[in-house]
Parts: sequence; C-alpha cells; structure tokens
Amino acid sequence: MYEEKILTCLVENYRKSKKDAGKNKTNRRTQVKPEKLYRKYRANDGDFEEISKLNQAAEELSKKGFVTRETETFGTQLQCICLIDERVQDIERYLTDKYGYTSKDRKLEKLQELVVKYQNASSICKKECAILAECVENRKIPKNIEELDNILKAAAFIEENQEDLYIRETSMKIYGDSKFFENETLQPVCSILRKYSDRNADDELSDEILLDYHIAKEPQKLCIKGNVIINISGKDVDVSGFYEGIEFLASDLVNIQSVKLMAPGFMTIENRTAYLRYHAENMVTFYLGGYANRYQRDFLKLVYASNQDAAYKHFGDIDAGGFWIHHNLCEVTGINFELFGMSVDELKNSEYAMCLHQLSDNDRNRLQELKIMDTYAEVVHYMLEQDVKLEQEIVSLDLMKRSAEVVLQTDS
Repeated sequence: MYEEKILTCLVENYRKSKKDAGKNKTNRRTQVKPEKLYRKYRANDGDFEEISKLNQAAEELSKKGFVTRETETFGTQLQCICLIDERVQDIERYLTDKYGYTSKDRKLEKLQELVVKYQNASSICKKECAILAECVENRKIPKNIEELDNILKAAAFIEENQEDLYIRETSMKIYGDSKFFENETLQPVCSILRKYSDRNADDELSDEILLDYHIAKEPQKLCIKGNVIINISGKDVDVSGFYEGIEFLASDLVNIQSVKLMAPGFMTIENRTAYLRYHAENMVTFYLGGYANRYQRDFLKLVYASNQDAAYKHFGDIDAGGFWIHHNLCEVTGINFELFGMSVDELKNSEYAMCLHQLSDNDRNRLQELKIMDTYAEVVHYMLEQDVKLEQEIVSLDLMKRSAEVVLQTDS
C-alpha cells in the first residue's frame, strides 16, 4: 500500500513542478513528508505497525534506486522521502505495470487525442480544444480530464442539435443511457455552453441554457394575461376572460397567426410571484422567469410585429441580475423595453427599507459595466454608493395594494 502511495505522490509532485516543463531554476528536491502518507506518523498515538510499514516501504524503494531517505540525526524516523528525478519515467512505468497507474505523458497523449477528435465537431468544441491544445503544449493536465470525452461529446451534439428533445432523450442520443447526462455531465456541459453566451450562472438554473438548443427538461410553457387577443389556428382567443391569464405550450407557437394587444402597454415580468400579483387594465403582462429563452423571444417578436406602437416595459429585481436580464431581453428581441419599478425611487422608499440587501462582491463586479450604460447609470451608482439591492416581489405587492386603495377611494 505505502509503496504505491509514496511513488504516486512523488511522481505527481514532480509533474506539477517547473522541473517537468524544464523551467526550474533551482535544484529543489521533489519530496514528501511521511505524515502526508500516514497522518499520525509523528503522533504519540500513532499505530506502530503502520509506521513500520511506511518505513519499510521507503527502505525498499531506496534499494530499488527510486528514492532517497532522510532520517532523524539520532533515530530511525523519516524526515522526508525524496524522489530521484532521473528515475521518474522508470517509476511511472513501474506504477503502470504493477498498479495500473496512468502517467502524465499518457494523459497528455489522451488530451491531444481529444483535441484531434473534437476540434472540428462544433464551434464551441473548437474554442475549447484550442484551450486544451495550450494545456498540451504547457504540459498541464485539466482536473476533469477523465470526464472530458463525455463532456465534449455532449457539447458537440447539443450545439448542432435542431430537434426538439427532452433532456433524457438527449442523453439517450448521446450516451445510449437516459440518465447519464443528468447524473454525470449536465453541469459541466451547461457551464461550457454558458461560457460562450452572454448569460450568467447567477441569474438562472444551470440547465436553462439548453432551451437555446431545443432541449428541455419538460414541455415549455408561455404565460400571458391581460386584455389581449391571440389568433391561433384561425380562431381568436380572448385572454381577458381569464383573470389569471393563460399558459400554453411553446409547441403551439407555430399555430399562432397574430397577437393583438387591446391595452396600450405590454410588460415582461422577471419573477413568477410578481407576475401572479400584478394586474392592470392598461397593461398586458408576460412571465419571463429570467433570461428570455428562444420560445419567449419568438413570441415577443410576434407581439411586437403587430403592436409596434404599444409601450413596452420590463419589471424585474433591482440587482445586477435583473438589469442584465433586461439588457439581454432588449438585445435578443430588438425591442426597447423601458424599465418599470426598477429605479432609485424604489430603493429610497422607506416602506421597503427592511427588504433591502447588501451587495456581494460578485454584485459589485457585475454592476461595474452596467454603471456606464445610460439606461442603468443613475440607479446603479446609487446601489454602489448605498450598498443596496432589492427584490421585486415587495414592489409588486405594494403596487397592487396602492391600486386597490385607489379603487376603494373612487368607489366611496
């Protein structure tokens, strides 16, 4: 047991060092302390048998010419075990033959094989393979090398996919196993996909990016309410008859001929609670849920095509995520959505004081780019100066309370 641990530890340390790349300017030895191999090596309650096994293994490896040992001046305890650098390749072969060890050189060969295999598989794979090629050149092994083949295989398939699929169907097509994608590679694959998009992990669930590639965990629904008429399959559906609005499957989009707003305004709402709470006679509302997915984008473009004179607004959290979602919404739809309920006034409202939160370091970093954009400059500067942000649910609740009070006053 200790033979393998000693040699593996020393070889790994050597391969991680500048010696391996030929950049070491000092003659520092590659070594390992015995307490790293057996934690209680120097402890009073250390197991004498374990300590003896470790000492014996080090002695045998010294006889093989793989290591040297340093012991206490007066005693037999090891101070450290040092690698004989010139024998590193011999040791790797020894470990491979006896313990099935994979050497760094073999890992680099495997990495190069992956680069060749996937560099032309898709545009994202090409970018990732360029990074991996640099790793090969610099003799650096990615931590996830064992999973890379499966990750790149999925990324290549997903980026090129044009078929509407559920996640488990996708997993079957890639791996022949319905659960492998969810259980093993979903997170790293989604991270790669998001890396080359303008989306941020803080603002959505990891798998939401898959919607851009026709892949969903379950059927996607679109939610709308207010005074609006949707013509679908030649029939008019008056949504105003449903107080809480309607939900319809994204697959029905192909059957919608037109969307006619009977109210002067149209507003997207970031969070579901705020969407459920908000009602206004002069506003048709649409639940967004975060970054607009491709189905939502297509529907919003359809709305705008027939109602370009309407007032388009967006209502979301007063934080970095809320503003980036709005920024992305305007970019991907080509519609100039005005901010609603996302100003300094809401942050200054004394009734919301207990709901204000401090900014995290990540918040501050993400607000830096926003503060130079005219649309967000005033509110973002205030947020940074006062160290505050606010979720929209308290704002929507307050708006509806005030609206109800106005109605009561009018009736009286």
